[in-house]
Amino acid sequence: MTSPHAPGSPADLSALLRGATATLAAAGVPTPDVDAELLAAHALSLTRGELLAAALRGDRAPEDTATFDELIRRRATREPLQHLTGVAPFRHLELRVGPGVFVPRPETEMVAQLAIDALRAMPDAEPIAVDLGTGSGALALAMATEVPQARVHAAENAVDAYIWAKENVATHAPQVRLAFIDLADAFPELDGTVAVLVSNPPYVPDAAIPRDPEVRLWDPPSALYGGEDGLDVVRVLSDVGLRLLRSGGTLVIEHGEWQGAPIRALLDAAGWRACATHPDLTLRDRATTAVRP
Repeated sequence: MTSPHAPGSPADLSALLRGATATLAAAGVPTPDVDAELLAAHALSLTRGELLAAALRGDRAPEDTATFDELIRRRATREPLQHLTGVAPFRHLELRVGPGVFVPRPETEMVAQLAIDALRAMPDAEPIAVDLGTGSGALALAMATEVPQARVHAAENAVDAYIWAKENVATHAPQVRLAFIDLADAFPELDGTVAVLVSNPPYVPDAAIPRDPEVRLWDPPSALYGGEDGLDVVRVLSDVGLRLLRSGGTLVIEHGEWQGAPIRALLDAAGWRACATHPDLTLRDRATTAVRP
Protein backbone atom coordinates (compact mmCIF):
# COMPACT_ATOMS: atom_id res chain seq x y z
CA MET A 1 0.00 0.00 0.00
CA THR A 2 1.15 3.49 -0.75
CA SER A 3 1.11 5.50 2.44
CA PRO A 4 -1.69 8.10 2.30
CA HIS A 5 0.76 10.77 3.39
CA ALA A 6 4.44 11.49 3.09
CA PRO A 7 6.56 10.24 6.00
CA GLY A 8 7.00 12.98 8.55
CA SER A 9 4.33 15.24 7.04
CA PRO A 10 1.96 17.06 9.44
CA ALA A 11 -1.14 15.36 8.00
CA ASP A 12 -4.20 15.51 10.20
CA LEU A 13 -6.26 12.47 11.12
CA SER A 14 -8.94 13.34 8.59
CA ALA A 15 -6.41 13.23 5.76
CA LEU A 16 -5.01 9.96 7.09
CA LEU A 17 -8.48 8.42 7.15
CA ARG A 18 -9.38 9.73 3.69
CA GLY A 19 -6.23 8.23 2.20
CA ALA A 20 -6.80 4.89 3.90
CA THR A 21 -10.44 4.86 2.83
CA ALA A 22 -9.44 5.47 -0.80
CA THR A 23 -6.93 2.61 -0.62
CA LEU A 24 -9.53 0.19 0.75
CA ALA A 25 -12.21 1.34 -1.70
CA ALA A 26 -9.83 0.68 -4.60
CA ALA A 27 -9.29 -2.84 -3.26
CA GLY A 28 -13.03 -3.52 -3.26
CA VAL A 29 -13.51 -3.56 0.52
CA PRO A 30 -17.29 -3.21 1.02
CA THR A 31 -17.16 -0.64 3.85
CA PRO A 32 -13.84 1.18 3.34
CA ASP A 33 -14.60 4.17 5.55
CA VAL A 34 -15.77 2.11 8.51
CA ASP A 35 -12.84 -0.29 8.19
CA ALA A 36 -10.33 2.57 7.99
CA GLU A 37 -11.79 4.13 11.13
CA LEU A 38 -11.82 0.86 13.07
CA LEU A 39 -8.24 0.05 12.10
CA ALA A 40 -7.07 3.55 12.98
CA ALA A 41 -8.79 3.32 16.35
CA HIS A 42 -7.16 -0.06 16.92
CA ALA A 43 -3.70 1.18 15.91
CA LEU A 44 -3.99 4.28 18.10
CA SER A 45 -5.62 2.50 21.08
CA LEU A 46 -8.71 4.67 20.87
CA THR A 47 -12.40 3.94 20.65
CA ARG A 48 -13.95 4.69 17.30
CA GLY A 49 -15.84 7.56 18.92
CA GLU A 50 -12.64 9.04 20.32
CA LEU A 51 -10.98 8.74 16.91
CA LEU A 52 -13.83 10.49 15.10
CA ALA A 53 -13.91 13.25 17.69
CA ALA A 54 -10.19 13.81 17.21
CA ALA A 55 -10.62 13.89 13.45
CA LEU A 56 -13.41 16.46 13.76
CA ARG A 57 -11.19 18.63 15.95
CA GLY A 58 -8.54 18.55 13.25
CA ASP A 59 -6.01 16.69 15.40
CA ARG A 60 -2.78 15.75 13.71
CA ALA A 61 -1.95 12.19 12.87
CA PRO A 62 0.88 10.65 14.91
CA GLU A 63 4.36 10.98 13.49
CA ASP A 64 4.73 7.20 13.17
CA THR A 65 1.85 5.58 11.30
CA ALA A 66 3.70 2.41 10.30
CA THR A 67 1.37 0.17 12.30
CA PHE A 68 -1.73 1.72 10.76
CA ASP A 69 -0.25 1.65 7.26
CA GLU A 70 0.51 -2.06 7.64
CA LEU A 71 -3.03 -2.79 8.83
CA ILE A 72 -4.46 -0.96 5.82
CA ARG A 73 -2.12 -2.85 3.49
CA ARG A 74 -3.28 -6.18 4.92
CA ARG A 75 -6.94 -5.20 4.81
CA ALA A 76 -6.51 -4.21 1.17
CA THR A 77 -5.48 -7.82 0.47
CA ARG A 78 -8.92 -8.71 1.96
CA GLU A 79 -7.59 -10.17 5.18
CA PRO A 80 -10.63 -10.00 7.49
CA LEU A 81 -10.99 -6.89 9.58
CA GLN A 82 -11.63 -9.04 12.65
CA HIS A 83 -8.33 -10.89 12.19
CA LEU A 84 -6.53 -7.56 12.15
CA THR A 85 -8.19 -6.20 15.28
CA GLY A 86 -8.36 -9.64 16.93
CA VAL A 87 -11.97 -9.20 17.98
CA ALA A 88 -15.47 -9.62 16.56
CA PRO A 89 -18.55 -7.99 18.11
CA PHE A 90 -21.51 -10.30 18.69
CA ARG A 91 -24.57 -8.91 20.42
CA HIS A 92 -23.21 -7.44 23.67
CA LEU A 93 -20.02 -9.54 23.50
CA GLU A 94 -16.57 -8.88 22.08
CA LEU A 95 -15.11 -12.22 21.03
CA ARG A 96 -11.50 -13.06 20.32
CA VAL A 97 -11.06 -14.43 16.81
CA GLY A 98 -8.30 -15.11 14.29
CA PRO A 99 -7.08 -17.66 11.76
CA GLY A 100 -8.71 -21.05 12.15
CA VAL A 101 -12.10 -19.97 13.45
CA PHE A 102 -15.23 -18.80 11.66
CA VAL A 103 -15.80 -15.10 12.29
CA PRO A 104 -19.31 -14.59 13.75
CA ARG A 105 -21.57 -12.55 11.48
CA PRO A 106 -24.22 -9.97 12.41
CA GLU A 107 -26.93 -12.12 10.81
CA THR A 108 -26.23 -14.88 13.32
CA GLU A 109 -27.37 -12.55 16.10
CA MET A 110 -31.00 -13.27 15.18
CA VAL A 111 -30.25 -17.00 15.41
CA ALA A 112 -29.04 -16.38 18.94
CA GLN A 113 -32.24 -14.45 19.64
CA LEU A 114 -34.39 -17.39 18.52
CA ALA A 115 -32.47 -19.68 20.88
CA ILE A 116 -32.62 -17.18 23.74
CA ASP A 117 -36.36 -16.65 23.31
CA ALA A 118 -36.93 -20.42 23.33
CA LEU A 119 -34.81 -20.78 26.48
CA ARG A 120 -36.66 -17.99 28.27
CA ALA A 121 -39.99 -19.60 27.39
CA MET A 122 -39.07 -22.82 29.18
CA PRO A 123 -40.62 -23.31 32.64
CA ASP A 124 -37.45 -24.97 33.99
CA ALA A 125 -35.54 -23.23 36.76
CA GLU A 126 -32.28 -24.10 34.95
CA PRO A 127 -33.05 -24.97 31.30
CA ILE A 128 -30.34 -26.89 29.46
CA ALA A 129 -28.99 -25.52 26.17
CA VAL A 130 -26.52 -27.03 23.70
CA ASP A 131 -24.55 -25.30 20.92
CA LEU A 132 -23.12 -27.80 18.42
CA GLY A 133 -20.17 -26.61 16.32
CA THR A 134 -19.70 -23.58 18.55
CA GLY A 135 -16.73 -22.08 16.64
CA SER A 136 -15.75 -18.94 18.54
CA GLY A 137 -18.41 -19.73 21.13
CA ALA A 138 -20.73 -16.95 19.96
CA LEU A 139 -24.10 -18.70 20.29
CA ALA A 140 -23.24 -20.54 23.51
CA LEU A 141 -21.94 -17.38 25.15
CA ALA A 142 -24.94 -15.32 24.05
CA MET A 143 -27.24 -17.87 25.69
CA ALA A 144 -25.13 -18.17 28.83
CA THR A 145 -24.85 -14.44 29.42
CA GLU A 146 -28.39 -13.44 28.43
CA VAL A 147 -30.16 -16.35 30.12
CA PRO A 148 -27.92 -16.68 33.19
CA GLN A 149 -30.05 -19.38 34.79
CA ALA A 150 -29.47 -21.68 31.79
CA ARG A 151 -26.94 -24.50 31.88
CA VAL A 152 -25.11 -24.20 28.57
CA HIS A 153 -22.99 -26.87 26.88
CA ALA A 154 -20.96 -26.28 23.71
CA ALA A 155 -19.20 -28.74 21.41
CA GLU A 156 -16.52 -28.16 18.75
CA ASN A 157 -14.68 -30.69 16.59
CA ALA A 158 -11.99 -28.47 15.00
CA VAL A 159 -8.82 -27.94 17.03
CA ASP A 160 -8.15 -24.32 16.04
CA ALA A 161 -11.74 -23.25 16.63
CA TYR A 162 -11.80 -25.06 19.97
CA ILE A 163 -8.78 -23.06 21.14
CA TRP A 164 -10.53 -19.76 20.32
CA ALA A 165 -13.76 -20.94 21.97
CA LYS A 166 -11.87 -21.96 25.10
CA GLU A 167 -10.41 -18.45 25.42
CA ASN A 168 -13.79 -16.79 24.90
CA VAL A 169 -15.56 -19.07 27.35
CA ALA A 170 -12.91 -18.34 30.00
CA THR A 171 -13.37 -14.60 29.45
CA HIS A 172 -17.14 -14.31 29.23
CA ALA A 173 -18.85 -17.30 30.83
CA PRO A 174 -16.59 -19.86 32.54
CA GLN A 175 -19.69 -21.78 33.59
CA VAL A 176 -20.23 -22.95 30.00
CA ARG A 177 -19.17 -26.56 29.57
CA LEU A 178 -17.02 -26.77 26.44
CA ALA A 179 -16.18 -30.15 24.92
CA PHE A 180 -13.90 -31.16 22.07
CA ILE A 181 -15.93 -33.96 20.53
CA ASP A 182 -17.50 -35.15 17.29
CA LEU A 183 -20.90 -33.50 16.99
CA ALA A 184 -22.75 -36.75 16.34
CA ASP A 185 -21.49 -38.13 19.67
CA ALA A 186 -21.90 -35.00 21.77
CA PHE A 187 -23.20 -35.13 25.33
CA PRO A 188 -24.89 -38.57 25.56
CA GLU A 189 -25.41 -37.95 29.28
CA LEU A 190 -27.87 -35.17 28.32
CA ASP A 191 -30.08 -37.36 26.14
CA GLY A 192 -33.72 -36.39 26.46
CA THR A 193 -33.09 -33.44 28.80
CA VAL A 194 -32.08 -30.52 26.56
CA ALA A 195 -34.49 -27.60 26.15
CA VAL A 196 -32.77 -25.84 23.22
CA LEU A 197 -30.27 -27.07 20.66
CA VAL A 198 -28.77 -24.41 18.41
CA SER A 199 -26.17 -24.60 15.66
CA ASN A 200 -24.61 -22.54 12.91
CA PRO A 201 -23.33 -25.50 10.87
CA PRO A 202 -21.32 -25.51 7.65
CA TYR A 203 -23.99 -25.21 4.95
CA VAL A 204 -22.29 -24.05 1.75
CA PRO A 205 -22.60 -26.71 -1.01
CA ASP A 206 -19.21 -28.18 -1.87
CA ALA A 207 -19.32 -26.89 -5.46
CA ALA A 208 -20.25 -23.33 -4.46
CA ILE A 209 -17.54 -20.70 -4.28
CA PRO A 210 -18.11 -17.94 -1.70
CA ARG A 211 -18.06 -14.54 -3.35
CA ASP A 212 -16.20 -12.59 -0.68
CA PRO A 213 -12.42 -13.15 -0.46
CA GLU A 214 -12.64 -12.76 3.32
CA VAL A 215 -14.79 -15.91 3.39
CA ARG A 216 -13.23 -17.86 0.52
CA LEU A 217 -9.62 -17.35 1.58
CA TRP A 218 -9.78 -17.04 5.35
CA ASP A 219 -12.72 -18.87 6.92
CA PRO A 220 -11.83 -22.51 7.69
CA PRO A 221 -13.32 -24.88 5.05
CA SER A 222 -14.65 -27.15 7.80
CA ALA A 223 -16.88 -24.28 8.93
CA LEU A 224 -18.15 -23.53 5.42
CA TYR A 225 -18.81 -26.61 3.31
CA GLY A 226 -21.63 -29.02 4.09
CA GLY A 227 -21.53 -31.63 1.36
CA GLU A 228 -23.06 -31.77 -2.12
CA ASP A 229 -26.26 -29.97 -1.12
CA GLY A 230 -24.82 -28.20 1.92
CA LEU A 231 -27.06 -30.15 4.30
CA ASP A 232 -24.83 -33.00 5.49
CA VAL A 233 -24.35 -31.51 8.95
CA VAL A 234 -28.02 -30.48 9.11
CA ARG A 235 -28.91 -34.17 8.80
CA VAL A 236 -26.56 -34.91 11.70
CA LEU A 237 -28.18 -32.13 13.74
CA SER A 238 -31.62 -33.60 13.09
CA ASP A 239 -30.50 -37.00 14.38
CA VAL A 240 -28.63 -35.59 17.37
CA GLY A 241 -31.49 -33.24 18.18
CA LEU A 242 -33.95 -36.11 18.38
CA ARG A 243 -31.56 -37.77 20.82
CA LEU A 244 -30.68 -34.77 22.99
CA LEU A 245 -33.86 -32.71 23.11
CA ARG A 246 -36.72 -33.52 25.42
CA SER A 247 -40.29 -33.56 24.14
CA GLY A 248 -41.22 -29.95 23.37
CA GLY A 249 -37.58 -28.88 23.07
CA THR A 250 -36.57 -26.50 20.29
CA LEU A 251 -34.04 -27.00 17.49
CA VAL A 252 -32.56 -23.83 15.92
CA ILE A 253 -30.40 -24.12 12.77
CA GLU A 254 -28.79 -21.31 10.79
CA HIS A 255 -28.62 -21.80 7.01
CA GLY A 256 -28.36 -20.09 3.63
CA GLU A 257 -31.20 -18.02 2.23
CA TRP A 258 -32.33 -20.71 -0.26
CA GLN A 259 -32.20 -23.64 2.15
CA GLY A 260 -35.29 -23.09 4.28
CA ALA A 261 -37.61 -25.27 2.21
CA PRO A 262 -35.29 -28.29 1.87
CA ILE A 263 -34.43 -28.11 5.59
CA ARG A 264 -38.10 -27.99 6.56
CA ALA A 265 -38.73 -31.00 4.29
CA LEU A 266 -35.80 -32.86 5.85
CA LEU A 267 -37.01 -32.16 9.38
CA ASP A 268 -40.63 -32.97 8.56
CA ALA A 269 -39.57 -36.34 7.16
CA ALA A 270 -37.58 -37.04 10.35
CA GLY A 271 -40.66 -36.44 12.50
CA TRP A 272 -40.04 -32.92 13.81
CA ARG A 273 -43.05 -30.68 14.45
CA ALA A 274 -43.83 -27.01 13.82
CA CYS A 275 -40.97 -26.50 11.36
CA ALA A 276 -40.67 -22.80 10.51
CA THR A 277 -38.14 -20.64 8.68
CA HIS A 278 -37.29 -17.14 9.92
CA PRO A 279 -35.82 -14.14 8.03
CA ASP A 280 -32.95 -12.00 9.25
CA LEU A 281 -32.96 -8.20 9.29
CA THR A 282 -32.24 -8.13 5.54
CA LEU A 283 -35.41 -10.24 5.01
CA ARG A 284 -33.36 -13.21 3.81
CA ASP A 285 -34.27 -16.61 5.22
CA ARG A 286 -31.63 -17.27 7.86
CA ALA A 287 -32.76 -19.92 10.36
CA THR A 288 -35.21 -22.77 10.73
CA THR A 289 -36.72 -23.91 14.01
CA ALA A 290 -38.49 -27.13 14.87
CA VAL A 291 -39.98 -28.75 17.96
CA ARG A 292 -39.11 -32.20 19.24
CA PRO A 293 -42.25 -34.40 19.31
